[in-house]
Amino acid sequence: MPKELFLRAQPKVANTTTGKTVEISFIAHYLGNSDKLFALVKARFPELGLKLSDCIEMSWVESTVFWADFPVGTPTTVLLNSTNPAIYFKGTSDYIINPLPKKVIDAIWTHMIEIEDIFLDTNPYGGRMDEISESATPYPHRSGILFHVMYYTSWTKEGIEATNRYVRLTRKLFEMMTPYVSNNPRRAFQNYKDLDIGANQDNQTNYEIGRLYGTKYFKANFDKLVRVKTMIDPHNFFKNKQSIPTLLKT
Repeated sequence: MPKELFLRAQPKVANTTTGKTVEISFIAHYLGNSDKLFALVKARFPELGLKLSDCIEMSWVESTVFWADFPVGTPTTVLLNSTNPAIYFKGTSDYIINPLPKKVIDAIWTHMIEIEDIFLDTNPYGGRMDEISESATPYPHRSGILFHVMYYTSWTKEGIEATNRYVRLTRKLFEMMTPYVSNNPRRAFQNYKDLDIGANQDNQTNYEIGRLYGTKYFKANFDKLVRVKTMIDPHNFFKNKQSIPTLLKT
């Protein structure tokens, strides 16, 4: 596939006349015009039945509005609004190295239907990602990855009972995927912070705890980031529950 094309498959639960099922949306971001994209998809993925009318041309900044899940045509000034809807969510992520057996895909659908308010973002790798060394930037998840997946559960009902239910079910799905994803370490995407994989407490930043989540987010680049952090912010002024620690006691 051309490097100008970004693909995403997004499974989510849908209601039908026969009950709940999982439907998959295929979303693409192409740096080019609609005619070229349409010809490409028609030749490579005729099963999708893409129509030229399915393609929407927009500027780069307009695409950021689209990826923020606003309706097409929403003015870009909406990006200046920092108000977020009142929702609760649990998110986590994985990197897939080997193709998933069909039984695992069926199990994922079953778990999703049980949770209901969940969707998965699955992004295939390869292309430009394969050409950049793991050590070239802090982000190390590149060559050898088939695709990245985010599990995202959200709910609006308040209360500990609802929270416990959705968090428990999301963790159940995550645990089920353990044998089929990256390991040693089980990698994670830093932008989808998940405190389950390790977190500092009491406003402290501990190196050993930092390694728990740091190596999953950054692999061997974690120690490089620690050295940079120690030089630039030795007193650890900038910190959060999953920040890069320093080599100094804080």
